[in-house]
Amino acid sequence: MPMKHGPRFETLVADAKTRIREISAVEAQQRQAAGALLIDVREAEEFAQEHATNAQHLSKGVIEVKIEKQIPDTSTEIICYCGGGYRSALVADNLQKMGYTNVASLIGGFRGWRDAGLPTEK
Repeated sequence: MPMKHGPRFETLVADAKTRIREISAVEAQQRQAAGALLIDVREAEEFAQEHATNAQHLSKGVIEVKIEKQIPDTSTEIICYCGGGYRSALVADNLQKMGYTNVASLIGGFRGWRDAGLPTEK
């Protein structure tokens, strides 16, 4: 069961979701297989515990600082995910504000990925 978030956070996320594209776990895996970068924006300890197979880690706290060096091409297809699809929505919105033009957020985050039976690694 997803954790309960505060109302101001929920409002912030809902606003971001009006500007971003969200995709299902199955579509994310298909896009990843076609060359999209799957970026885990959770904290390092969450990533270390388990993550989607072949995902890269750039936590929400540093992604805006590090993204330009790691992914300089703003047309690169990027799919962000977090635990439940909230933090990744905020990240996707910020990446778009930074000029990235092909960004999506994974609906349901890592829980959605795992619930779909998609491969994970530690």
